[in-house]
Amino acid sequence: MRRALLFACALLALPFAQAADLQPFSASYTADWKQLPMSGTAERSLEKTSDGKWKLSFKASMMIASLSEESTLTLDKDTLLPESYHFERGGLGKAKKSDLDFDWNTKMITGTDRGDAVKVPLNRGMLDKSSYQLALQQDVAIGKKSMTYQVVDGSDVDTYDFRVLGSEKVDTKAGKIDAIKVERVRDPTQNKRITVMWFAKDWDYLLVRLQQVETDGKEYNIMLLNGTVNGKEVKGS
Repeated sequence: MRRALLFACALLALPFAQAADLQPFSASYTADWKQLPMSGTAERSLEKTSDGKWKLSFKASMMIASLSEESTLTLDKDTLLPESYHFERGGLGKAKKSDLDFDWNTKMITGTDRGDAVKVPLNRGMLDKSSYQLALQQDVAIGKKSMTYQVVDGSDVDTYDFRVLGSEKVDTKAGKIDAIKVERVRDPTQNKRITVMWFAKDWDYLLVRLQQVETDGKEYNIMLLNGTVNGKEVKGS
């Protein structure tokens, strides 16, 4: 259950068509666990700050846990450059806090993760656990069928792989939405977890649904409740 909530944090979507065309947005979601009598809510927003940077914020809450996450980033020739990342979790097991700074002048990532110091060499293309979603959705938007990203997680740099499965309609609270179905690729001999996402074709690839099945069979679903993209209300058919 904790993994499911964390993955929801990692995959609530950022809507856009191309990296150079980021648009402000807000979205609300419902979250449910099929095997447990509980549900939660989550909100995510993207806004442009007065200095021309972008700030991505996420908050999730339920009876036994809370999460907050914030990233700041800039764009350079359609390349996403994270500048800072903050994550904090309370309840639902051990608390966690992470703060990372991406210094593109010194080419270093510094900060703290669970109280431990972080110092990692920074290379162009590295992303934090929030901003990689921008790259994922951009690649889906331009028609790529498989994607790989280098994602900084504390002192580690992990490889995230995805593949497009096809098109599918998703029945949300905002109506039926045409979506692109994407699966995270894992080695089944190492990790049997299943993660599938659906991104709205007509709404700058906003995440409308996420399904995760844990190795023990527990299933977690997140579904779009309502949202706006550049001030326009998301509506399906």
